Order: sequence, then structure tokens, then C-alpha cells
Amino acid sequence: MKKIFFILFTAIITTSCSDDLEKLNENVKDPANVPGEVLFTSAQKSLVDQMMSTNVNDNIFRLLNQYWTETVYTDESNYDLVTRTIPEQHWQYLYKDVLKDLDQSAKNITDTPLGLTENPLDKQNKLAIIEVLNVYTYAILVETFGDVPYSQALNLAYKTPKYDDGLTIYKDLIVRLNKAITNLNTSGQSFGGNDRIYSGDISKWIKFANTLKLRLGITISDIPSEAALAQATVSSAAPFVFSSNLDNADFKYLTATPNTNPLYVDLVASGRSDFVPANTLVDVMNDLNDPRRSKYFDNNVDNPATPEVEYIGGTNGGSNTFKNFTHITPTIQVPDFPGTILDYAQTEFLLAEAAERNLYGTPATAAAHYNAAITASILDWGGTEAEAITYLATPNVAYSTAPGTWKQKIGTQSWIAYYNNSFEGWSVYRRLDYPVLVAPAEAVSAIPLRFTYPIIEQSLNKSSYTAASQAIGGDNVDTKLFWDKF
Repeated sequence: MKKIFFILFTAIITTSCSDDLEKLNENVKDPANVPGEVLFTSAQKSLVDQMMSTNVNDNIFRLLNQYWTETVYTDESNYDLVTRTIPEQHWQYLYKDVLKDLDQSAKNITDTPLGLTENPLDKQNKLAIIEVLNVYTYAILVETFGDVPYSQALNLAYKTPKYDDGLTIYKDLIVRLNKAITNLNTSGQSFGGNDRIYSGDISKWIKFANTLKLRLGITISDIPSEAALAQATVSSAAPFVFSSNLDNADFKYLTATPNTNPLYVDLVASGRSDFVPANTLVDVMNDLNDPRRSKYFDNNVDNPATPEVEYIGGTNGGSNTFKNFTHITPTIQVPDFPGTILDYAQTEFLLAEAAERNLYGTPATAAAHYNAAITASILDWGGTEAEAITYLATPNVAYSTAPGTWKQKIGTQSWIAYYNNSFEGWSVYRRLDYPVLVAPAEAVSAIPLRFTYPIIEQSLNKSSYTAASQAIGGDNVDTKLFWDKF
């Protein structure tokens, strides 16, 4: 009996030790073992972080647009993209931290069996929302670089992925977005609290997806060969887009690190004073007596040389003494200030464009959308209806009397409104060619119309890089992309 007991005890211990040793070999940090919902949250945050950041290593769109300028180290205000390898950071964040996590999130959610009481529509909605953010992220990449890896991008079997044609990608993104919209069903739920933008509200995601679709249609509207696609895309999306500021895609940050708005990290926690508003923007807003100045800027100037000027912007691209110029508003520097990637004001500006282009409505309705866009922006920044009415009555603002073509009117006012969504400000500048921006005297190039490809691609994926560079007309910052026709 003792021998039998000893044998059984030894067998149990051996089996237990074997199980424990196998568990030690499990990589609990492997994304394949992480719930897809958690990966979705991570990807969503990484996406908004990158679009909101003002860290000069990662995102300089506020400087390209001349919303802000630097104080001491002025390389990025003068369009130096290479020293800090800014294109590489933008590229890696979107591919590695956003698209890859979204891809793994979709796989994990797909592979997770439905619970006994779970609605199959919940999983369908989750996958559709992931697809919507995939489309948004790829659109940003294409609009930044041109041709990019797409069909082979996330497949580890391709060590040197090819670059797909930008227009071909864009057209496929519209197809993917249409399918995702079809799959969004309000009879089901989705991510709940893991969704830091809409808390899983499907009706809001349907509006977001259609607003994104409107944006894609407008982007290709100057391409003669795609006139029919632009018309169909815009007209089918427009009835279902954002209808108020309550629809804005605001990512909800927290007050504690590491979940704070990156602006707080860059402007406050860093302890640095690297930026002031640029005179380019401040002067335009001063001339128009824009009511958003007190929302965008901090009226802190104590400069005896210009006592009559309320807001003074730093010389764009120059070396600016921080204390002598208007500062950035404290509002956007609080830890939990939301990060907005798409909003109602932008929606109305896009609809104004659509009307002028006869893609949806008529040019006669453009003024109404233009007015709604400006009003939405003023209200979203804490202004009042009365301020909006007064501002819209200003001769240089009113749609009927403001100077220039519709492109100048919409381009200038949307540029002002996109102050805290600077990628969109850059996009509208490239698409409409307004406002007219002048490169700083010390700029290393003209105002960039695209980012050059990451330097690392030239060494690790040279063949694909070379083919893409030739296809787009040269890997230069002044190369116009396929949708930038004028």
C-alpha cells in the first residue's frame, strides 16, 4: 500500500509540476491572449494621442498650419522633417500602435465564442466599429504620404511589403466603409466602457462612419475620373452625418497619467515653454475680431511696445521670447481635455463644399452650411449664439460679402475652426489652397504638401520605396498627392 501511495503521489506531483512549467512558458503579454476589447481601447487611444500630440518628435501639424510657432528651437516651424525623423514616428504610430492593434483586436473578438446570453449583433457591431477606425487610419496615412503599404501591410509573411496606389487604396476604403455602415445595427450593443469616444453607442458610430464617408468623398472630388464616385459617396452619406456638437468624436481622457491628453504632457508636465500662437493665425483672427480668440489664446501679453494690441502672435519660424507673446489657452492644457478627431463644425464645412461642388444640395445652400459650421465651432469652444450672429454679420466673414471665391471663404474659416484638429487644417489648406500661407524666411522647404517616406524604409524596404517614390512623382515634400489637383 505504501508503494502504491508513493507512486500515486509522485504521479500527481509530476503532473502538477508539468502544468506549472507549461504555464511559465505562456506569454501572457502576447496580444493574442489579450481580450480584443482591451486592444481596441489601446488602438483608439494611440490613434487620438497621435492626432492630438504636439510633441515635435511625433506631430508637427500645428506648426505646418502656422497655428503655433516655436520659441527657441525652431527647426520644425521651418519644416525640418528629417532631424527628428518625424515621418517615421507618424508612420510607426499609425501602423504599429493603431492598425496592428485593431487587426489583432478583430481576430481575438472573432475567435472568442459567444456567451450563452450574448447577442450575435454585439460582435458584429464591434467588428464594424474596428473597421471604421481602420478606414480612418488608412485615410490619414494616404493623405500624409500618398502610396503606402496596404494589401500586404499587416501580414508578417511580407517582410518588404509593396506600396499600393493611393487612389486605389482610397476607393477600397470607401467600399470597406460602406460595408461597415451596413453591419452597424442599433439592435445590438458593442464595446461599452472600452469605447472611450462613444461608450459603445451604435447610433453615434453610424453618424461617425457617414461623416467619415462624406470626408472621403469630398477629398476625391477634384479628380475628374472619380466625379461619379465622389457624387455617390457624398450624396449617400450626407443625410446621416453629424447633426450637432453632441455627435463630436471626443476621446475622453482621464486626469491621471498615462491616460491624460498628450497636450497636457507636452505643454504642462514637460515643464517647457516651447510654443506660442503664430502671428499668422493671431493676425487673421484679430482682423476679424474673432470671438474665439479668448478661447484659443491666453491674454497674458505684457509688452509695453504694443499696449494697444490684445493678442500678439509670435513670428512664425522665428526665435520668439515666450513672455513677450500671447500664450496658448490653458483650456486645452488640462489633463482630461478631450481629443477630437471629427466634429460637427467640420461636417458643416464639408457640406458647404459639397453644395458648391454640386455634390449634395446646390450652391445656394452653401451659405447655410457655412454659417452652421462657424456657429458650431464658436459654441463648441464655449462661445454664445449672440457672438456667432455678430461674427457672421462681419463683412469679411459673411458668406455673401467675404472676399474671394467660395474656396477662399470656406478654406479660411475652416482653417480657423480646425485649430485643435490640425491635421484637418493641413488637409483643407492642401485641398482648397486657402488661406494663403507663406513659408518662414528660414524654412528648409516650401510648406509641405506631404510627408516624405520614413528614412528607414529606404534601407529596409528599398525596392518598394523606390517604386512608390517614382509612382507619386518623387519623394519630396512639394509633391502633390493624387487628390490635390489645384
